[in-house]
Amino acid sequence: MTKTPRSLVQEINFDLNGIKQLKNKVINKSLKTSELILDYPTVYIVNNNHKKDKYNIYVGETSDIVTRTTQHLTVDPALREDWLEFSEADDAKMIVIGHEYFNKSLTLDIENKLMHYLSSVDAVDTVYNRRTNQQNKYYTSEVFEEIFSNVWQQLRTKNKLLFPVESIIKDSALYKASPFHKLTEEQLSAKEKIKAKIIAAMHKKNETGQLILVAGEAGSGKTVLLSNLFYEVNKLDQEYPENKDISDLKAYLLVNHDQQLTVYETIAKRLGIYNPKQTKIVSKPTTFINNHSADNKVDVIIVDEAHLLWTQGKQSYRGKNQLYDLLDRAKVVVAVFDINQVLTTEQYWENSELKKIKHLAKDNNNYIHLSNQMRINADENTVRWIRTFIDDQVILNIPHDSKKYDIKIFNNPERLHQAIKEKSEDGLGISRVTATFDWPYVDKKKPENEEYWMVKEKGWEIPWNLQLPVSSAEKRKNRDLSWAEQPHTINEAGSTYTVQGFDLNYVGVIIGTSVKYRNGKVVFDRSASENRKAIRQRTLLDGSKEYFADSLLKNELNVLLTRGIRGLYIYAVDEELQTALLAAQAGNIDINQ
Repeated sequence: MTKTPRSLVQEINFDLNGIKQLKNKVINKSLKTSELILDYPTVYIVNNNHKKDKYNIYVGETSDIVTRTTQHLTVDPALREDWLEFSEADDAKMIVIGHEYFNKSLTLDIENKLMHYLSSVDAVDTVYNRRTNQQNKYYTSEVFEEIFSNVWQQLRTKNKLLFPVESIIKDSALYKASPFHKLTEEQLSAKEKIKAKIIAAMHKKNETGQLILVAGEAGSGKTVLLSNLFYEVNKLDQEYPENKDISDLKAYLLVNHDQQLTVYETIAKRLGIYNPKQTKIVSKPTTFINNHSADNKVDVIIVDEAHLLWTQGKQSYRGKNQLYDLLDRAKVVVAVFDINQVLTTEQYWENSELKKIKHLAKDNNNYIHLSNQMRINADENTVRWIRTFIDDQVILNIPHDSKKYDIKIFNNPERLHQAIKEKSEDGLGISRVTATFDWPYVDKKKPENEEYWMVKEKGWEIPWNLQLPVSSAEKRKNRDLSWAEQPHTINEAGSTYTVQGFDLNYVGVIIGTSVKYRNGKVVFDRSASENRKAIRQRTLLDGSKEYFADSLLKNELNVLLTRGIRGLYIYAVDEELQTALLAAQAGNIDINQ
């Protein structure tokens, strides 16, 4: 097998003298080196350390590095502020990357992935690129990942702060929510369809309340699609600069969790979508509804996890249904929706209302269903085992997985916690312990006679989410990090309210007594749950009251069991459930019973 050649990586000062020195250096080195840098397509990174340990960057690709750099230095500063900043900076550098396999498609893919990585790096303030450019199949695409890893390793020799180890980047919530993920064909098709619908709506003067519903199970790639769509819709003016109907188009992104809010605000600022001096482009639904009226409609609202929108009044929200209120306030609403992740009574959709919104989308050919499983890196049989456990409430024998997805049942919660700690330390990704909401927890309130709200079982105990103290310096460092990204949370248990919407490498799930196993079926016991938002009654449209704990507690289990990318570790408090799970691990479940 032919060995893939190494990349050529050259760093110069970003000025006319620097590009002159680059020409002389590569010409004097060898004819091959000269050709790869001066004649072949190249990828380049311009950066300046504009304040202490913080960089602004531009990533580009070109077939003529000398001409392109000269243009950036002599023409572009008069046209764009970013190039004026780079040209005037005393410490601006440019890194030029060459490779004998580079062609147009490969350089565009390298450019896109560099933007993906660098937009996730803490040391980067702003990424000035204006586009995403993922490529599909092309000659040399099979060696893309190998070439990129080699490029990144060489970049680290130039600047370890700007180019940290890949595992650090891939663990970050910013990386996982980035718009630069390479989309599948299913996601690309959905994105192009939604963009076409938005563009068509902008040409209709009286367009209002068009609903585009994006459905799919947990891990089907809805959030990655949403992030890419959010970025590209807000850049449509650059894609269609002469189109007056979309030149001022603005898409707002609504999220339901504080940690997601922080992640997307950072992405919007870092990629130049949002200026802090302007109206907030990322917010929570209630905040948006209270700050916008139906009389002054916005262009586009994109709602992540729209299944968490309230369908009745609560606290500062005085309306009756947040989705309907959003439809009143926008020309187009793109809602990412999974009915199996509704967690509380105030989010519950009655069947008649659920059918209504589905019909609203389907009647306009605006219903999109993502079917591929993107999060769980496992065989179809393994995914089916998890789905059968949750959806059918049946436990089957745990299958062998050729992709090495690891489902393991522990007979002791302490051993599960230790195994998750070991996985978290192996450098392959963040792993955390989670639990069903079956132990008391009151946010911002201390328990009586104890220091923390605890998950307890068989002499082992662990604090619930975000209670362990950290220093002021650590608080500042953790300010923009999700619960799982904060190092000390390896000694806490997360709930659905801290892990929903985020990926983990391995997830450990302590299943409490609200989930039981009786007569060959998984059942749910609302009397054993501490999740008041799931087990209380809900007042229906006709004034009657009902419990919906069975479906809401099932959804809670669904959220926890589908967090892990590479593995799922389980311990069940209910003895019959634990016995059944251990039998499934040993292959002793009689499926004919």
